[in-house]
Amino acid sequence: MYSALNQKGILTFMDDPELEKGKSIRPELLAATEESRSAIVILSPTYADSSWCLDELVKIIQCMKDMGQQVLPVFYGVDPSDVRHQRGRFQLKRETQVDVEVREHEEVYGKNEDRLNAWRAALTEVANLSGWDSWNYS
Repeated sequence: MYSALNQKGILTFMDDPELEKGKSIRPELLAATEESRSAIVILSPTYADSSWCLDELVKIIQCMKDMGQQVLPVFYGVDPSDVRHQRGRFQLKRETQVDVEVREHEEVYGKNEDRLNAWRAALTEVANLSGWDSWNYS
């Protein structure tokens, strides 16, 4: 999808696999998000593993609310309901039996409850938007 969008002249950003946990999004990426008229958010099974993706989603939702940016969610291999209710790989809190990825969020960001709450609200908001569910398309 990244290549196809770029070939059509659509400026596309993708998570940097070299990013260290706990680091902030680059200011230029946030500025590009603010300047965009629309955002396509690809919610994949590993989306919530990335603090960058979650921080950018918070910014995208803020731009949608403040500037009317169009947000187009694509649920790629994930159930929109899991995103909305933060279940499975989208769960950002610790429970008695959880995956390592879930514990990492709380261990790394647990002291910053505002950031965790912003991520949770943004995930709920994007999942409530009309989008595309990959289970319904080939």
